[in-house]
Amino acid sequence: MAALPTVQPDITLLLDMEGVIREATLSPSMGGESVDGWLGRPWVEVAGEMGGEKVKRMVDDARVTGISAFRQINQRFPSGLEIPMEYTTVLLGGRAGMLAIGKNLQAVAELQSRLIAAQQTMERDYWKLREIETRYRLVFDASNEAVMIVSAANLRILEANRTAIEALNSPRRRNEDIAGRELLHDIAAEDRDAVREVLARIRERGKALSILVHLGPEAKPWMLRGSLMTAEPGHVFLLQFTAATDLSASKDKAEPSTIEELVEHLPDSFVALDETGIIRHANQAFLDLVQLGSKASAIGESLGRWLWQPGADLSALLSNIQRHKTVRLFTTSIRGELGTETEVEISAGTGEGAPGQIGVLLRNVARRLPSGSESDFLRTALGSMSEQIGKSSLRQLVKNTVGVVEQHYVKQALELAGGNRTATAELLGLSRQSLYAKLNRYGLDDKEPDAEETPED
Repeated sequence: MAALPTVQPDITLLLDMEGVIREATLSPSMGGESVDGWLGRPWVEVAGEMGGEKVKRMVDDARVTGISAFRQINQRFPSGLEIPMEYTTVLLGGRAGMLAIGKNLQAVAELQSRLIAAQQTMERDYWKLREIETRYRLVFDASNEAVMIVSAANLRILEANRTAIEALNSPRRRNEDIAGRELLHDIAAEDRDAVREVLARIRERGKALSILVHLGPEAKPWMLRGSLMTAEPGHVFLLQFTAATDLSASKDKAEPSTIEELVEHLPDSFVALDETGIIRHANQAFLDLVQLGSKASAIGESLGRWLWQPGADLSALLSNIQRHKTVRLFTTSIRGELGTETEVEISAGTGEGAPGQIGVLLRNVARRLPSGSESDFLRTALGSMSEQIGKSSLRQLVKNTVGVVEQHYVKQALELAGGNRTATAELLGLSRQSLYAKLNRYGLDDKEPDAEETPED
């Protein structure tokens, strides 16, 4: 019978029943190390600071059951080198002692390190890809042109920006998704053959000259140009539609209103809302504030979409305008599409000559907020909580922090509602009884109820 191949352990330790090393043998792969200094010393002492407890368990398990489970320790050698090792301990016959067998895990540790490095590289690449995708989406949606990505196989629309969606839909179905629709169905019948020819030339040559086509239910004129792109699972057309301008009509058109030009070039943000808070007009400064690339992305959206407290702030603003016709020094925060937050001061009003319309001016006050503002008060109060670390339990720290924040927002809501308890409770989503309890707790119930409130309030 052929001899079976044997594998020599990297470290073999002969121990007595007390766990003292009597002999130590190293494999040739570890011949550079000398372990003569281990002889006569307990194994626990040479196992390193973190491995002593594991060694003790292996020795105890071998005495009781005859063999211990595999355990990993960082073995420190007399030269100072630390190597990750995996040991098991076996009881010798006749209670002659124990044998500790160790395997070098350095290669495994290096492999794990490489795996972690590869995972981190993949994660960085993923976030870079997400950043590129975000930029592409912003450019795609911000374009004033109607842009579509159309399958070259069946001419169905795969993706379209907001301008394209509005061009192909009727005013009543303005925001309806057009993905999956066949492009030719939305092109005027007399233009379809010309579009097919252009797409055929694009498929052959990669691009073609622009042509005039009519799109959507209103058959408005657009200049079409396109190119061919490679994508999974096949090729796609990138089509760009530019609104065709009637030059003769534009000459006869009246000059833009001087007031509109002034509003458009204001350094402060301006929006015109309807009575429900939907944006009907916005100047360029507002688009910059909320980080949008085109007015089409803002028109038809609620102003509350960008407010720090979308529901509460807009409701409070509209409520005050409805009651007083004007609002001044209304402080809040605007959160842009890319995540930036800006402290703003709002002035708004409506007039008899424009029923149902509200003009809103938003001024960036982040650089001139006084140090004694409410936001600074909240930051200071929360900052002082860190001084209690180590002096109070985590539960007490959380409880105190919640109390500071709760007091701040109850006070803010009370001021926004002009002291009206019922309106304050609605802003905070509380019952009046819960609100009264909090006012008493924080010493804020020092005003008489407004005349608008019922006697129960």
